Amino acid sequence: MKTISRRNFLYYSGALLSTAMFADVCRPFAGDRRPISGPDDIRGKVFKNDAPKTLWKWSREGFLYNKLDDGKVACGICPHRCILAPGDRSVCRSKVNINGKLYSLAYGNPCAVNNDPVEKKPLFHFRPRSMVFSLAATGCNFRCLNCQNWEISQAKPHEVRHHELFPAEAVETAQRLGSESIAYTYSEAVTFFEYMIDISRLAKEKGLHNLWISNGYINRKPLLELCKVLDGANINLKSYSDDIYRKLNGGRLQPVLDTLKTLHEQKIHLEVTTLVVPGYIDDEEMIKQMCGWILDNIGPDHPLHFLRFFPKYKLDRLPPTPVSTLTRFRELAIKEGIRYVYVGNVPNHEGNHTYCHNCGKLLIEREGYLLPTYNLTGNKCKFCSAKIPGVWDNSASRMD
Repeated sequence: MKTISRRNFLYYSGALLSTAMFADVCRPFAGDRRPISGPDDIRGKVFKNDAPKTLWKWSREGFLYNKLDDGKVACGICPHRCILAPGDRSVCRSKVNINGKLYSLAYGNPCAVNNDPVEKKPLFHFRPRSMVFSLAATGCNFRCLNCQNWEISQAKPHEVRHHELFPAEAVETAQRLGSESIAYTYSEAVTFFEYMIDISRLAKEKGLHNLWISNGYINRKPLLELCKVLDGANINLKSYSDDIYRKLNGGRLQPVLDTLKTLHEQKIHLEVTTLVVPGYIDDEEMIKQMCGWILDNIGPDHPLHFLRFFPKYKLDRLPPTPVSTLTRFRELAIKEGIRYVYVGNVPNHEGNHTYCHNCGKLLIEREGYLLPTYNLTGNKCKFCSAKIPGVWDNSASRMD
């Protein structure tokens, strides 16, 4: 594959991705408000006999897998737990079985890199105004009908133009660009776990933060390993319905809820995003139950973002989310007791800003990625001295 200059790669990747797009259950799942057409389950399948004949330089042995009989292997990274015979490729498209060993083909070959404001992730309570070196390799363990970056998430590593950027060079690039953090984002970093964990370990040694922007579909063992070097995460809670997860995303709800609980238990800074897709995620009762689960299991202090959907990929005939729906969901979540609730993809909406949960005054005003008003002193409200949950300076990298 032809290698392009970093300057051109950063330029084209930034242009491609400049459009913003994400335990025990104590309450019942919400039922669907109206029937949704299409298959009942769109989960991806193993690609039989689709592995390359030989490995390329952007390969590493899998981080976690079991060897089975007849040369088969079982991947242990995500809940799909793909069982691959020799020559097979995983659901996420990035793992293959070569001669009885599991290999990742997405290592050191990101297909998208860019230097972003942290607010773009979106992370609103983590080092505001800081820059984040963001990267992605191909692949995803979901099949979301509404995917915003399907050109890379639904592709195999050899099908896209990529840049050679091994972990040490990725950290060096982030430092040279003046980034405080490295974000694993755009596609789904669970699928390039080996690459992400190696970069994260080096980044931590160099004093950089690690941010994981993800669907949260990962098993507990690799997640706990990641938590050793992770500083912040935004998890896309697609819905609070296992049925919708099957129909819209090709996954399951429970593993994502487990991920949220694990991140909270490990004191990782955590924000949650829900893309409000018309006809799927616009049931007010479901949102109320989702907020109830959040309050019961991880508490009121993790920011919740409701994002506006725009027609994309296989749902290009749906209308954009009505702004009134987003406003109503924000008000509902605040009424239920979640302290920091935001509206995304709607410029100039009141829900773009941060207000003190104690005195109600404006703390952070946001105009796009600019912050013209900032009324925090350290981690406290300038007006009433209430402690605001988040990571606001270099004194800490995890939630208190």
